[in-house]
Amino acid sequence: MLGRLFRLHGLLVASHPWEVIVGTLAVTVCLMSMNSLAASSQVCSWDECPKVAQKSHSSDVIILTITRCMAVVYIYFQLKNLRQLGSKYILGIAGLFMVFSSFVFSTVVIHFFGKELTGLNEALPFFLLLIDLSKACALAKFALSSNSQEEVRENISKGMAILGPTFTLDALVECLVIGVGTMSGVPQLEIMCCFGCMSVLANYFVFMTFFPACVSLVLELSRENLEGRPIWQLSHFAHVLAEEEDNKPNPVTQRVKIIMSLVLALVHAHTRLLAENQGHNRTVEGPVAKRLESGGTMLPLNLTSVDLEQVLTLSLALLLAVKYVFFEQAEAESSLSLKSPISSSPPTQKPLGAANCCRRDIPPQQQQRKIANGTLATDPAFTACSGSIPSPEADSAFREGADAASAGGVSSAGESLDLTPRVPQVTPHAGRGGGDPEPRTLEECVAVLSDPERGPRFLSDEEVMNLVRSRNILNYKLEAVLDSPERGVAIRRELLAPRLPVDSALARLPYKHYDYSKVMGTCCENVIGYMPVPVGVAGPLLLDDGQFHVPLATTEGCLVASTNRGCRAISLSGGCRSRILADGMTRGPVVRLPSACRAAEVKAWLETSDGFGAIKEAFDETSRFARLEKLLVSLAGRNLYIRFQSQTGDAMGMNMLSKGAEQALQRLQQRYPDTEVLAVSGNFCTDKKPAAVNWILGRGKSAVCEATIPGKVVREVLKSSTAALVELNINKNLVGSAVAGSVGGFNAHAANIVAAIFIACGQDPAQTVGSSNCITQMEAAGPEGEDLYISCSMPSIELGTVGGGTNLPPQQACLQMLGVQGTSSQQPGENARQLARLVCATVLAGELSLMAALAAGHLVKSHMTHNR
Repeated sequence: MLGRLFRLHGLLVASHPWEVIVGTLAVTVCLMSMNSLAASSQVCSWDECPKVAQKSHSSDVIILTITRCMAVVYIYFQLKNLRQLGSKYILGIAGLFMVFSSFVFSTVVIHFFGKELTGLNEALPFFLLLIDLSKACALAKFALSSNSQEEVRENISKGMAILGPTFTLDALVECLVIGVGTMSGVPQLEIMCCFGCMSVLANYFVFMTFFPACVSLVLELSRENLEGRPIWQLSHFAHVLAEEEDNKPNPVTQRVKIIMSLVLALVHAHTRLLAENQGHNRTVEGPVAKRLESGGTMLPLNLTSVDLEQVLTLSLALLLAVKYVFFEQAEAESSLSLKSPISSSPPTQKPLGAANCCRRDIPPQQQQRKIANGTLATDPAFTACSGSIPSPEADSAFREGADAASAGGVSSAGESLDLTPRVPQVTPHAGRGGGDPEPRTLEECVAVLSDPERGPRFLSDEEVMNLVRSRNILNYKLEAVLDSPERGVAIRRELLAPRLPVDSALARLPYKHYDYSKVMGTCCENVIGYMPVPVGVAGPLLLDDGQFHVPLATTEGCLVASTNRGCRAISLSGGCRSRILADGMTRGPVVRLPSACRAAEVKAWLETSDGFGAIKEAFDETSRFARLEKLLVSLAGRNLYIRFQSQTGDAMGMNMLSKGAEQALQRLQQRYPDTEVLAVSGNFCTDKKPAAVNWILGRGKSAVCEATIPGKVVREVLKSSTAALVELNINKNLVGSAVAGSVGGFNAHAANIVAAIFIACGQDPAQTVGSSNCITQMEAAGPEGEDLYISCSMPSIELGTVGGGTNLPPQQACLQMLGVQGTSSQQPGENARQLARLVCATVLAGELSLMAALAAGHLVKSHMTHNR
């Protein structure tokens, strides 16, 4: 409720910036006008104020000097942090309006209410220490993360909803804490604390009204009208909403602040009541009365005499200012471009001059005319305007779907802004300080590449390609070397295209807008793009009293529709039931002994409890999930084939088994030094090949699923009869597969369903070979034999829900559809086992529908209709 209120307030302020700014300034002017009427001889006026005629102790001078230096250093670091954000907008708006406006409002309000400002000289350092620009900076980042003026208003309202409640509570706590000083009885301290409280309130008032209105107005005046995208958008603000949402304060801390605020409020109320009862006879006397009798200026700064503490404070301020302006300028400018501050620019781009350096739409006719005249984007006017050559990765932030390229944007302050990198362009180098568009020499490029201060981001794509051709950059390392995977993919495509039979072969293979960081080192090498595959959904599938919508990635027409019909038949029949019979991935290395007799001796030892225990101890040390369960040893001559079997949690587990088997073989060699390891895989696993050992003993998850389909559903939904289905299953799936000598292929099309689910859910498609081992059985059931009992037994489903392709976002989405993404929080391995049940149940649905289509003679007709 409170967040919604602040959101509405932020939307109102951002939508009406002129009204808010004018209204705030009008209130300030009114207060100043009323102050001139309300001024009295006992109150400081703007042009004169009583001077304190008192002796300052040396300890007071030291404390005041330290406080001033702390304030100067604090403001320096505040401005430094703002500068590192990479935009003068934030620095100017946040710094100027928050500090100056708070100071002005505080001074006017205090003066209006009749408070003397004699202690302002001493209070000013404390006021500077109270200024916190982090909230203003965060709100400005919300605005700068927008793509349009409408989004600016929406993001300001979101930022206000997130930051407003916290800032309100912080301001309240600060006022109550500082307000304790107003009850001290020390006149000077009371004045300073009163000024501090009013400064905090003024700071809060400015943040809630004046500041967001100014942000909205400035960004509206600086927006780009041509493509609807603002020139002030920064790439590192792309996820600011999510980051600030994650950085919400701890609720416990907020409750503590609220309780502390209530306690302080009670203390204030109690003290004020006592003071009111005792203060009727008090008169203005003492040091305050003496100060009210003398005249002076508002700010008790004696410019004619410079004290030591003033010299120290001024010197520190000047040193930090010089450091900030001159020595940190290069660092700040380099931080503006996170990816490629100097890179290539398309040769077809219109040169940008000083008058139109912020324009980005360039008519094709003008582009051609400029190229014909020999003028490229390396015009000195362009470099002078931009300050640096923008990255080619930035161009797509302005031209999604357009053919004309753009090199980047320039802010109204003349600074180059690095925009959201989306689509890298392979173009010649441009903008090396002159009009020469030619790439640098190979030696220069190698020097730039080896320079840690510059690196590959200062090289154009053409120069990078030259380095690849000269093998200074290895082709397969492009993504890692360039620090921009998508740019690496684009350059590899450009290098590959001329070598293909058709130069434009890669044009329709997409590569943009893909998170290659999830692919590198995990899923694929030498990447040139990604393959979009249609994903359909079948369901709801009623399995074990739960409903599931199964994603199927396929290009075969009718597959999803047929499977969906099978799911409907199962759901109308009360669902299907499933069980996991076994869970254990296998790896079968091959070792060689000097003789067959020696191999038989080792085999006998491995099959003893002592031998198994020694091997298991070594195997289990390699993983917190893998626990060796079985060893199957087979001998062929002097070769020994050892099949390790172990559960692997929610991972498919091949790497886990390989690591454990390798460690176990080292232990075997310690006992039998004459053992020679030929390979960690000796095809006794067996992986990705048809094998009777997997069909008989199982591999991965062994699952069974069954259902009973009423005769009415068989007739009305499947358009067939129980007798026809049973007869067809015997003659096709059982006898026909036996005639073919099939191993594990006693089914209609289990591989179809397995492959579609595997591709959608990030499994290894090659393991469809073993995972589609299935026997489908059908029987007549029910009192009159009209119902159909169907079961599918699959002994070797090889899958997992973590690792490999399951780390890719689209595949994770499909796993999330099934509720099995990642590691099970309840029991390790349960997500993978549940996925195996779903695979088996979906295979059953596909078998049911296809067999019905074959029995009814509908298969050819449906494929001719939907799959041509």
